[in-house]
Amino acid sequence: MTDLHRPVLVVDFGAQYAQLIARRVRELNVFSEIVRSDVSAADAAAREPLAIVLSGGPKSVHVDGAPRLDPAIYDLGVPILGICYGAQLIAHQLGGLVDHSSRGEYGRSMLTRTGPSSVLDPEAPESHPVWMSHFDAITEVPDGFVATGSTPDAPVAVLEHDERRIYGLQFHPEVVHSPYGMGALRRFLHGCAGIAPDWTMGLVIDEQVAQIRDTVGESRVICALSGGVDSSVAAALVHRAIGHQLTCVYVDTGLMRHGESDQVVETFRRNMGIELIHAAAADRFFDALAGVVDPEEKRKVIGEQFIRVFEQHTGGLTEAEFLVQGTLYPDLIESGGVDGQASVIKSHHNVGGLPEDMTLRLVEPLRDLFKDEVRALGSELGLPDEIVWRQPFPGPGLGVRILGEVTRERVAMLRVADRIVREELAAAGLERSIWQAFAVLAADVRSVGVMGDERTYGHPVIVRAVTSEDAMTADWARLPYEVLETISQRIVNEVAGVNRVAYDVTSKPPGTIEWE
Repeated sequence: MTDLHRPVLVVDFGAQYAQLIARRVRELNVFSEIVRSDVSAADAAAREPLAIVLSGGPKSVHVDGAPRLDPAIYDLGVPILGICYGAQLIAHQLGGLVDHSSRGEYGRSMLTRTGPSSVLDPEAPESHPVWMSHFDAITEVPDGFVATGSTPDAPVAVLEHDERRIYGLQFHPEVVHSPYGMGALRRFLHGCAGIAPDWTMGLVIDEQVAQIRDTVGESRVICALSGGVDSSVAAALVHRAIGHQLTCVYVDTGLMRHGESDQVVETFRRNMGIELIHAAAADRFFDALAGVVDPEEKRKVIGEQFIRVFEQHTGGLTEAEFLVQGTLYPDLIESGGVDGQASVIKSHHNVGGLPEDMTLRLVEPLRDLFKDEVRALGSELGLPDEIVWRQPFPGPGLGVRILGEVTRERVAMLRVADRIVREELAAAGLERSIWQAFAVLAADVRSVGVMGDERTYGHPVIVRAVTSEDAMTADWARLPYEVLETISQRIVNEVAGVNRVAYDVTSKPPGTIEWE
């Protein structure tokens, strides 16, 4: 295995820390993979890691059942960086002292250097802000280690052993609240571990093109193209590898956003020269959704119809052996499938759930990437910004953004409201800072309003906008009041039957990003 294929292993000790750390490592042009905390030394060594990072976590090292690291990993000779819980675990397992009775430290704190450091950012001042989130504190370092930094409530905020190349940071360098944190990660990866910053999207394209060609050979490949970022980039990448062997099927459900279907056809069939089957099936979906109001039943109906339309339009492609899917790395993490590779497609959120007897083999060229990396890859492949920066969109489309029965009239109303939300965010320069923004039509609710000199009895529209890095957690976006005002005025004036606009200020958790 060449160094370009060897990962930095991020050991997951809980919460959301591991994903963010893995992303930050990749931002420094070094490939990373997440592994479970119970990874054995033998399994870790088999991956030939260039370095190992121990994530933070919610437990105390003194609690029964708290995750531990296989002690033999410390003797692999691989550079190790422990962060927060990971730093305490290093101290605890290697003979130092972690005090369980100390005062906790949460939020911003000031770190002061107490000695020459190989891992702290050399550009950081002697005292600089860091982000803390811990109750226990390291009070004595193991033999051979030195303490090189402290905070008011963490006497050992940085510990280092240059000879063994094992380091610990009590603070969180991966969060933006630690302004010199990325500098510390950079120094560990490029300096202490000696890893060259040469993992790039160009490299990913070259590797995936070669792998796809090797896997597929001369076989036919089909792709269920949703028009979203993931399936679009996956299709473009596979097309780069095998050209005319790929056929994309775009199932037009009638539940897409404004102008989306035309854009998909224009981009893939005309501009990129990809063989595209445009399955216009809106009538079929609306007929099947008549009278259906339960959200889960809607998803089931839409998924079932998608399957039938997809089968109908791929029936003539009997020689196809592979199916392209835009599975991403977070999908695998959430499904527990990071360490395994399925060979037969059964069910997946990207295509609404395919039949169990479908024996096509999977091609998942994005399975190692996060969403922001997929966007960068799409740009590298030459996809237009309208596709690359398209916000996430649920497989069932606008059907699950209507509270109540889905009808043509209601979809038309919501489509206009949704277009207004996205237009105004773009006009305000906020489109790329928002993870997802959309409108929800409360079709089964009516409220009293006044328009002109008349009372109205119309539907409310709920506007939802969130910020996130991976959709596993999300915060409601603090949109400027003037933007919200313009959105509200336009929706009420331009969408017949709507007389009230509300803004959703619920984060995830406890809410979800979508309403249904």
